[in-house]
Amino acid sequence: MALKISKLVSDELRIGMYVSKLDRPWLETPFLMQGFLIKSDDDIKQLKKFCRHVYIDEELSKEPLTKLDGSASEKVKALLKETNSTSKRKYSRDDLKKLFPNKSLKVYEAKTDLKEELATAKIVFKDLSHSISDMMTSIRRGGTIQVSAVKDAVNPMVSSIIRNPDACIWLARMKSRDSYTYKHSMGASVWAVALGRQIGLPPADLKTLAVGTLLCDIGKLKLPPELLEKEEILSADEIELMHSHVDLSLKELANSAGVNEDIINIVAAHHERFNGQGYPKGLAGNEIPIMARIAAIADSYDAMTSQRTYSKAKSPVIAVKELYELRGDEYQPELIEEFIQAVGLYPAGTLIELSTGEVAVVVSENKMRRLRPKILKLLDSDKKPIRNSAIINLMDVTHDADDNSIEITQSLEPGAYGINPEAIYF
Repeated sequence: MALKISKLVSDELRIGMYVSKLDRPWLETPFLMQGFLIKSDDDIKQLKKFCRHVYIDEELSKEPLTKLDGSASEKVKALLKETNSTSKRKYSRDDLKKLFPNKSLKVYEAKTDLKEELATAKIVFKDLSHSISDMMTSIRRGGTIQVSAVKDAVNPMVSSIIRNPDACIWLARMKSRDSYTYKHSMGASVWAVALGRQIGLPPADLKTLAVGTLLCDIGKLKLPPELLEKEEILSADEIELMHSHVDLSLKELANSAGVNEDIINIVAAHHERFNGQGYPKGLAGNEIPIMARIAAIADSYDAMTSQRTYSKAKSPVIAVKELYELRGDEYQPELIEEFIQAVGLYPAGTLIELSTGEVAVVVSENKMRRLRPKILKLLDSDKKPIRNSAIINLMDVTHDADDNSIEITQSLEPGAYGINPEAIYF
């Protein structure tokens, strides 16, 4: 039976979880057993003291990880108070401009509605997916990267995100459980451009972000497939081999024409961390190129919210909470704040369950109240399809017909209850 291992930050630990591995050698901690069940709050306190992350064996745990979503929703309300409006945010636009002294940052406005943009974005994603698949097939066969073709492929996606980011965000959430490498490349590229748009970067820089983030993992195509698909925790040698994908990616780009310095920086430094604990060079703070700092957040978020062979996908709420807790540590705080503004807690296309028992899909977020998005109800409280459902704004509709409060209780993974959000508008 395949192991089901999930990496959690220490704040997410609960009594009843089985700790199978720490983020440091066992001998550096007071824990006597290499693998144990969390039985008390003291166990959690000790784990928090010595570890930032731990690995949980879901098969041996008595506390299911799925219960974390509700608690994350509660905790995330605190961060919303800090990031929800300009008056309450810690960092101003002037602080942000200091990170881009030579850029003229702008404020983008939505030019299309979601339904209109989805029709275009679906075609854009299909074409981009084919282009990436063809590129990766060529690399596996020893071919070189045609960067000009990659740029041509991402330009329509960037244009769509500039017009209305919700459409591409919706489709980026529809990742299948297979073909992780290229689906992840597409997803990370979308998140990076969405963040760049929120910052106000010029279109040329958004295109650079799209290309650079898309090419970050091409070196993995040169690694053994069994390593990429391994479900168990990697050994130290295997981790070192996995980390080599950065150098392998740079070697591929060295043989390609049309690669600018920003693209090289993104690929070279997207695994560096603000605190200097990343790889391959251990760069810290401003030593990390700013475009790579953006790509790092996008890459991490997409990985967290993707189903991988060794880890279940985290809900957007948990992923945002974890990134927020790592601001100033692994990620630039100003950029994390902008990322939350860009993608929110419940990105468009996210399936959610309401306190009424109904199931809905998020159509778009309300920028001023992130927990009250616009939604389309799909299933009633008995989980039966709702016909002729209309889009409702939870900012306006706060109670049902029986005067019960309507709240979001949890987010669901694509495919829950047999629902395919991608097909809703088509």
